[in-house]
Amino acid sequence: MIELLIADDDQQNAEIQRRFVERVDGFETRGVAHSLDELHDLMDVFQPDLVLLDNHFPTGTGIELLKSWRAQDIRTDIIMITASTEVSTLKSAMACGVFDYILKPLVFERLKRALEGYSAHHDKLQQMTALMQSDVDGLFHPASGSAQTSVSRLPKGIDGLTLDKIRQVLTSWDHQITAEALGQRIGASRTTARRYLEHLVSTGEVHAEVSYGSVGRPERQYLRKLNGA
Repeated sequence: MIELLIADDDQQNAEIQRRFVERVDGFETRGVAHSLDELHDLMDVFQPDLVLLDNHFPTGTGIELLKSWRAQDIRTDIIMITASTEVSTLKSAMACGVFDYILKPLVFERLKRALEGYSAHHDKLQQMTALMQSDVDGLFHPASGSAQTSVSRLPKGIDGLTLDKIRQVLTSWDHQITAEALGQRIGASRTTARRYLEHLVSTGEVHAEVSYGSVGRPERQYLRKLNGA
């Protein structure tokens, strides 16, 4: 059983995370912190394998805390769950060795994928007694479908963070959506939104069909597929 802590100053967000974790086998939430002081105390008591860490707290940031931990050789693994969309924050998180970086609003399927990827990673490390290059490659370059997406596999013009943001919108959208409507929701142009939607159509995640408006102009409508259907 992998033990984890949840750290988020928003009590509702923290409770959502706790309930999501309960639905994933192999994980146990040992505590929930709503401040950095609470997190320090829980870390001392439980010494967890993993922390689901927000970035913004009233008294500081998760990144600052994480830098402090690494300087103290505290090796607890981190999955950041944050609304911070700045590339600089992502770079800092990666430099501190976070396992994954998930943007809010949190989607269960995305957290489940991250936790399952972490579980596989954790098990591999536990079972290793000596290193072979294939073992190292399996840790740093996990197979397609694991929690960490290989940016190099994305086609030109498709950014991983934007793609995840669009997936989150589509997950919460229970009916068809146009490229123009999606662009308005994510703050992007219709052309950009359509490029990402067509990419998701090509990967089989989204279904597209042509709809004719009142003046007869055809328009593509998109809908996320459920369970590959």
